[in-house]
Amino acid sequence: MSEENLHPHISKQFDQQLEDLRNRVLVMGGMVEEQVGNAIQALLENDVTLAEQVIANDYNVNSMEVEIDEECTQVIARRQPAARDLRLVLAVIKTIADLERIGDEARRIARQALDLSAHYPKKNQLSELEQLARHVKTMLHDALDVFARMDVEHALRVVEQDEQVDKEYESILRQQITYMMEDARSIPVALDIMWSARALERIGDRSCNICEYVIYYVKGKDVRHISLEQLEKKVRE
Repeated sequence: MSEENLHPHISKQFDQQLEDLRNRVLVMGGMVEEQVGNAIQALLENDVTLAEQVIANDYNVNSMEVEIDEECTQVIARRQPAARDLRLVLAVIKTIADLERIGDEARRIARQALDLSAHYPKKNQLSELEQLARHVKTMLHDALDVFARMDVEHALRVVEQDEQVDKEYESILRQQITYMMEDARSIPVALDIMWSARALERIGDRSCNICEYVIYYVKGKDVRHISLEQLEKKVRE
């Protein structure tokens, strides 16, 4: 971890523990990012084998969350961290919880891919979903980069994208409702697409959460459940 974000301790072992925690979060993040990418690919390309692989690999994400959480518990019990160090451990605990849930959303998308494989939709019916998927993948990647760099300005830019993701999600819902109204036979496909879009929207939300945890660590301010304007003010105070 950079010197600007973590002051060295008398105990080099404690420094190493904190660095290991951060690195393990990034490893878990990479694993989750791959899960999301594979789930999206399976959905858009009607790849049943890849979808089944995503579902099977979810166990690995869950196991890693448990391991990191246990390590955090040990650090709190043995080191009794305070102030900035405590904020880091809490940020790690919250981040891995959101990463685990992002993994769950990837599994959900993979399940929708399996459902759609029997009645794969027309390409134009997936065009908006594909756009949302690209946007959300970028948000997740950027959120992990924010955590790696502990960069609050970049964190703010990621959070600002959430409004656009919400608009894209709502547009997909309207589009699929129109399809269902025009042809009742399209309802099963439309519902699967809507559930997939919902999972993508939730991944975007949880990517924003990770950025908020970084702001909490660096600035010492809880910025959850506030407006974007208030968030900008707190980041730049």
